[in-house]
Amino acid sequence: MKILVTGGAGFIGSQVAQAYLQAGHRVTILDDLSTGKQENLPPEAEFVRADIASPQAAELVARGGFGLINHHAAQISVPASVADPVDDAHSNVMGLLNLLEAGCRAKLERFIFVSSGGAVYGEMEGAPVDESFPARPMSPYAVAKLSGELYLDYYAAQHGLSSVVLRYANVYGPRQIPHAEAGVVAIFMDCLVDGHEPTIYSPEDLPGGMKRDYTFVGDVVRANLAALERGQGVYNIGTGVASDTLTIWEAVKKAAGREMAHHMGPARAGDIRYSALDCAKAARELGWRPDYDLARGMAETWAWRQRR
Repeated sequence: MKILVTGGAGFIGSQVAQAYLQAGHRVTILDDLSTGKQENLPPEAEFVRADIASPQAAELVARGGFGLINHHAAQISVPASVADPVDDAHSNVMGLLNLLEAGCRAKLERFIFVSSGGAVYGEMEGAPVDESFPARPMSPYAVAKLSGELYLDYYAAQHGLSSVVLRYANVYGPRQIPHAEAGVVAIFMDCLVDGHEPTIYSPEDLPGGMKRDYTFVGDVVRANLAALERGQGVYNIGTGVASDTLTIWEAVKKAAGREMAHHMGPARAGDIRYSALDCAKAARELGWRPDYDLARGMAETWAWRQRR
């Protein structure tokens, strides 16, 4: 199959592109390199540097003969979306529509859209939630992601486009940058390397900090492989286990075999207290389950960090 991977120079998208190549598919990567890195690009893939909202991107989709688009390109920062919702919508809404409109002209068959389970649900109230949990986005970033899901419903109904939405939990692993919303693992590893004691933000009733579902990138890549031909609609991709920030810090230190002190700080405005995803639907319909626990994932991530 001929596949376009948007954001294929980024942390997750580059590893998805590599997996598609290894599975025997032809891959073109579309990325503007605003956050992605040239060094992440698989050498076997064709690379086009362009903004996903640009006429150049539309022309690529319209004439590229792709059977599937895997859409990882996005403005990835929640604080940036709050500071400039218009810029966020340019990438995360208009960029998506640009690809979908061009795809319809080209008779595109299938679309994999990356959404955020850690953002679109909002506060989850202490238990893993499935895809039926009401979406309550609390940032422009989350609103744009949910908007993308709804647009895909429209294109399915009006144009027959087959689509899969993967709602990721907090993804960590090799190639992660410390600026993304799930970047705490990369931040903590940078702290160990640089000798800077980190701050863990915590409300008074959550002494270990906010609780999140941390999912290893290798498991996320396997979900993208499974979604090539299986599934329709929305799927949570996570572990169902919520770990607080202090637990993540301890896991990073254990993987590194190092000790370092940390500081505690007050909770930040807008932080979701609890996030964990029930992934039973992905198991039933995609045949996907996470393989990595926290210890194994952190060990592989630290080994990569040491090779940099």
